[in-house]
Amino acid sequence: MKKAYKLSLIMLLAFSLVLAACGNKSNSTDNAGSGDATGGAVKSDVKIGMVTDVGGVNDKSFNQSAWEALEKVKTESGAEVKYLQSKSDQDYIPNLNQFVKGDYSLTWGIGFSLADGIATVAKQNPDAKLAIIDSVVDAPNVKSVTFSENEGSFLVGVVAGKMTKSNKIGFVGGVDSPLIKKFEVGFKAGIKAVNPDAELLVNYTGAFDKPDLGKAAAATMYNDGADIIFHAAGGTGTGVFNEAASRSNSGQTAWVIGVDKDQSLEFGDKVTLTSMVKRVDVAVEKVSKEVVDGTFAGGTEVLGLKEDGVGLADTSSKNVPADVIKLADEYKAKIVSGELTVPSE
Repeated sequence: MKKAYKLSLIMLLAFSLVLAACGNKSNSTDNAGSGDATGGAVKSDVKIGMVTDVGGVNDKSFNQSAWEALEKVKTESGAEVKYLQSKSDQDYIPNLNQFVKGDYSLTWGIGFSLADGIATVAKQNPDAKLAIIDSVVDAPNVKSVTFSENEGSFLVGVVAGKMTKSNKIGFVGGVDSPLIKKFEVGFKAGIKAVNPDAELLVNYTGAFDKPDLGKAAAATMYNDGADIIFHAAGGTGTGVFNEAASRSNSGQTAWVIGVDKDQSLEFGDKVTLTSMVKRVDVAVEKVSKEVVDGTFAGGTEVLGLKEDGVGLADTSSKNVPADVIKLADEYKAKIVSGELTVPSE
């Protein structure tokens, strides 16, 4: 009897241990801002932080591209990644410092608006590693990545110039700045290269996070006869797409040329003519992996058509005829070879 009782007790304890072990297996998922590695990657000691501009991480544009790149780095290397969203310019330095003081291996500033903040924090923390998109910060511990936006914008200008039916084309910018001017100037040059008679309507909304301003700007342009609008306005550009969709549903031709990402994936082929893709994701992934493998160094990189840093979206053929894509490719070859120089200001 005692032997049977002891055997039963042993079996009960063993079963309890099995249940306890199963119960400790966590099925929790990471929140949007941070998390451990997934996808089977070995956990790394590397921590990478990203500070957005006021457009926010869900701007459907370059902030989102940057974050998606960091999530990929996390999956492949096991690095810890996290972002902080800035609600105003006053948030930049505190947000950057939160990562630097938290001993993060690399701190990203996404957007030219963070240049002063990156410069200040880099100077105060010479041992910290920082990186910035869309601006150059001259400091030994900062990697600066910029793009030849004018070159990619030239190509979508060629598309717009060939495809407009009204000979009126719009450009909606965010903040009026040297960076966004590169989009406008390159776009206009591409239009004029193939359609000298086309008119370019320009509106700077003054913001990257105000879809209502983008919608109003687009409405004015479509009312004035534009049938294609290229936006370089971050989250404000969502309003441009919304206005185009509303008009398209009413039977009006209202095209939008997206920016930074292939925005047809977000807003559909019905209103997205093409997109000027700016490979922020490639830049963020590349530099972040340099930190992971220990090869990070300060300095500046410029990514243009030659480096595949900018260009037409791969899905362009859905709405752009083959002969127009061929023409754009011919201009691309001239730019890459140096035969043609695209203005930037």
